[in-house]
Amino acid sequence: MSDKAILELNGERFEFPLVIGTENEVAIDIKTLRAQTGAVTLDPGYKNTGSCESSITFLNGEKGELRYRGYSIDDLAENASFIQTAYLLIFGEFPTSEQLAKFEADIKAHSEVDSRLLQIVDSFPNSAHPMGILSSVTSALLAFNPSSVDVDSDEDMYKAVVSIMGKFPILVAYAQRKITNQSYVASDSNLDYIENICSMMFKSSGEPYVQNPVIVAALNKLLILHADHEQNCSTSTVRIVGSSHAGLYASISAGISALWGPLHGGANQAVLEMLQAISDDGGDTKKYMAKAKDKNDPFRLMGFGHRVYKNFDPRARIIKKAADEVLADLGVSDPILDIAKGLEKEALEDQYFVDRKLYPNVDFYSGIIYRAMGIPVEMFTVMFALGRLPGWIAQWKEMRSRKEPIGRPRQIYTGDTLRKL
Repeated sequence: MSDKAILELNGERFEFPLVIGTENEVAIDIKTLRAQTGAVTLDPGYKNTGSCESSITFLNGEKGELRYRGYSIDDLAENASFIQTAYLLIFGEFPTSEQLAKFEADIKAHSEVDSRLLQIVDSFPNSAHPMGILSSVTSALLAFNPSSVDVDSDEDMYKAVVSIMGKFPILVAYAQRKITNQSYVASDSNLDYIENICSMMFKSSGEPYVQNPVIVAALNKLLILHADHEQNCSTSTVRIVGSSHAGLYASISAGISALWGPLHGGANQAVLEMLQAISDDGGDTKKYMAKAKDKNDPFRLMGFGHRVYKNFDPRARIIKKAADEVLADLGVSDPILDIAKGLEKEALEDQYFVDRKLYPNVDFYSGIIYRAMGIPVEMFTVMFALGRLPGWIAQWKEMRSRKEPIGRPRQIYTGDTLRKL
């Protein structure tokens, strides 16, 4: 392969260097394109544009591969905890036992929030969407932690990481308790990270909370599977907001807002809303499978296929097993979940879906698990954000540490030319 790309424009030839990734991905380095040619590229949605070089996550949509720092998602989901995975993403290496113990202890030391922040949550109406609550109070964390992070200081960066890792689950849990009219439950330092999340979300006031190991294991896997996913919409938002040297809390708050959209993190909520609509219409799955295959029917089957994975979503294979274990353990009798299992079975056996590789994706199974656990559908995207937190931190940290320039896309103007009043 040549080490450069040649562009011909208006009879002139221009050369641009190639950049080869460690997995042999090829990019054309066009940062001097406008200076050399006066032209820019046009790529709506940035589908063919690399916005950065990154050593965090590798994704191969054609082969259905996902790796964090070189470790396969299958290996991590089977053998690692969410906190170990978070450390790996943020700091680049799998933690030693000593590093892990310190990381967990330091997170626990920051697992409390100012009472005035809880009052901000209380001020929202119960009808407020928890993603709106989470975005607002994450940004508000800055008011209670006003000192800026020196990105050149390992100590400052570490303190910022353990602080938000400790506080974020409290905000997530209280957002759920707020919309379900339940009182606040404080963090419990005697529990590990996932157990503490379950306690803060599900514990009844004044009663002991009994941990279910199947639920804890499933939630651990779910959060690992959502921890990072390369340069998606919310991650790119975190990086571009951070490129203005906005702080970590502000950048993550922006990422939460980006994740809220139904084309991104809201997809698992859309799955359950679709299942509810099918149930309300009598629960005939065959009818809706036929509608999904009809190009003239506006109905779309949510939770099947993926815009990046062209074969299968590697996360779905892992979480399907966890979904089966949760449903079997809880013995949940729910017509909505019965419809989900019916759609899954038919899609995996229907040649139309098999030929088009429209397999159930991670959003489909995560929605099923959250429903079975008793998490309100409005909270599904919030749980996505909880899992994605270490990925956002890692991406922000990498972007700032590499001193990347402020994000400033170009455009092609198509409006009126000069006019006079």
